[in-house]
Amino acid sequence: MCESAHYPVTVLCQVMGVSRSAFYDWKQRPGKLIPAQELKMRRRMKKLFELSRESLGNREMMKKLRGEGYEIGRYRVRKLMKQMKLIVRQRVAYKVTTKRKHGDAVADNLLNQNFNPAGPNEVWAGDVTYCRTAEGWMYLAVVMDLYSRRIVGWHMDKRMTTDLVCKALSKAYDIRRPPAGLVFHSDRGSQYTSKRFRKLLRSYNMRASMGDVGACWDNAVVERFFGSLKHDWLYKVPQPTREHMKADVAAYMRYYNLERLHTANGDMSPVDYENTLRKVSGFS
Repeated sequence: MCESAHYPVTVLCQVMGVSRSAFYDWKQRPGKLIPAQELKMRRRMKKLFELSRESLGNREMMKKLRGEGYEIGRYRVRKLMKQMKLIVRQRVAYKVTTKRKHGDAVADNLLNQNFNPAGPNEVWAGDVTYCRTAEGWMYLAVVMDLYSRRIVGWHMDKRMTTDLVCKALSKAYDIRRPPAGLVFHSDRGSQYTSKRFRKLLRSYNMRASMGDVGACWDNAVVERFFGSLKHDWLYKVPQPTREHMKADVAAYMRYYNLERLHTANGDMSPVDYENTLRKVSGFS
């Protein structure tokens, strides 16, 4: 074969950064067939990764696959994810705080960092964070049941007011109708120490609990939720409008409650964890 016949291959190899001998070696090598079951699993891995908005690491991926009946170890999952270029974009640390008004009352810390109550509707935790859109800021208040880590109520607004946290709590109460004596834990932000919010707690027969000054770990579970919401979800797509942000937060709430696995729940989602309790004890 004349040299001119090799010219296109030579140019292509130079562009791709490989030698011509390596190209011919690859060409003569028989293609590797992927079994149908593994092909199905790879497609499922890609789908799970997309659903998580590229936040599902190899440990969580393994748990998801095992939960769907695939017999696979973490090393194999890690290798496949590398081959398929399913690369998690790392989250970064952040912190948000609110300050109380000096005239507002502060409740005792009834939790003392005990984030694992014995049953549902015993301890709820609330907090507020901010989310940026091209139109301006949005503020999100959530209520989490610490038993299952489920978000049982939330509300968003363009202003961070007492009304924001009151609406989040009211939504949670209307959905769950918890028994009297539930502990509601929060930081000492002005929204939670306000007379209006304390009055709402009393009307629901709930007991207030507040973390210590400067101790962000006193509400660590909700802080981690906000970290996942922002860095695993919201920051990965443009947020052009406040309405778009609301819809995207709602989508994450569904994903978080229904799909996201938690070590504290025995590697189950919040909803699955509560459903397991219902089957065992008849909780409703």
